[in-house]
Amino acid sequence: MTRPQTLTVLLAACALFGARPVRAQQRADATAELRDAEGRAVGRAEVRRAGSGLALHVAVHGLAPGAHAMHLHAVGSCEGAGFAGAGGHVNPDGRQHGMENPAGPHAGDLPNLAVGTDSVGRADVPLPTVTLAGGPRALLDADGSAFVIHAYPDDNRTDPTGNSGPRLACGVFRAPAPAR
Repeated sequence: MTRPQTLTVLLAACALFGARPVRAQQRADATAELRDAEGRAVGRAEVRRAGSGLALHVAVHGLAPGAHAMHLHAVGSCEGAGFAGAGGHVNPDGRQHGMENPAGPHAGDLPNLAVGTDSVGRADVPLPTVTLAGGPRALLDADGSAFVIHAYPDDNRTDPTGNSGPRLACGVFRAPAPAR
């Protein structure tokens, strides 16, 4: 049997038995497990290399429907009331907050996250303003960085937080354990 014939037979067998081809998933280069103020798991944020830059994938559940601000925070800590340990947004250039602010944006400013009526939200966002390691834009630097979701949408103008309200969920970015 030729190679194309073998492939055709395998695909036909998959269809016949209800199997689906499996796509290899790219391993995340940094992951943040998101928890609310009561410590409940509410989602995950993953950073992966994408072309010459990075991309962020966010998946959440159990949040109120509507738009929520999400930001990259400068310190890898979710300690303290309102996750205060995360500090401010990643902002190595000392700019003002907001993608629509003429004096902005912060490197940690991101689009709003849409959460559906089922309390589930997902987002895929390019990250052209940060790196994984090395320099002032690094997510995995000595003090790390955090991913934070806020109660309200970001207005993309108001400094320093876009009137995004209290911090609802937080996770610290961690590099994956080395493969064995």
